[in-house]
Amino acid sequence: MTQSARGLFRATGKKSKPVSVVGADGEVIVVDELERAAEDFYPTPPEPTRALLHAERKRLGDFATLWEPACGDGAMAREMEAEGHDVFMSDLVDRGCGALIQSFYEFSAASRPSRAIVTNPPFNECNWRDGRGRWIRHALEDLDVEYMALLLSWSWPAAAGLGSLWARCPPARVYLMRWKIDFTGQGAPPMLNGWFVWDRAHAGETVLRMMDRVNLAQSELFGVEAAV
Repeated sequence: MTQSARGLFRATGKKSKPVSVVGADGEVIVVDELERAAEDFYPTPPEPTRALLHAERKRLGDFATLWEPACGDGAMAREMEAEGHDVFMSDLVDRGCGALIQSFYEFSAASRPSRAIVTNPPFNECNWRDGRGRWIRHALEDLDVEYMALLLSWSWPAAAGLGSLWARCPPARVYLMRWKIDFTGQGAPPMLNGWFVWDRAHAGETVLRMMDRVNLAQSELFGVEAAV
């Protein structure tokens, strides 16, 4: 067994433990640890992106271009483009999707390609233990973006060290997913995730909403307008 995917467990505060996974032949087996992908690359399955695009469709329509600065192989960008959005892709690693290869931290307020970010960011750059919330601070304070939707662990804001960042820059909306995302494809997702949305057009306290995998039409499901 290769190195374990400890990065996926850090946000939960738990150590990896034996899990059941689906083997190459379809048989379910128990292994000591999840395999770790090279460079911690875990493409985002389509459902989380589709759910966000539906829930935030009115607000996202205000931007001519959406920026995906951790685009990987373009999985999320393809979902956005399928909904008619123009997407600017960038990343540190070239995975063949035509992205600009440039560090997120090399962009400035003057050079940012869009006022709106939608991405699944590197967790270790957003949490307190490793990154001290560096990714979020750079986006909101240095790049001064107007809108940002980040796919994060549901436990992300629980770190005491992030309290001052949350106080200065509270999200406008948070969507808690009622399903666990299988980033590894090994059948053992370890955590709950949520979309954390910062939006300068929002006034007031952070709004909490739920997001179901089986019915992505949240506004119709609950009888409210999306992204109000």
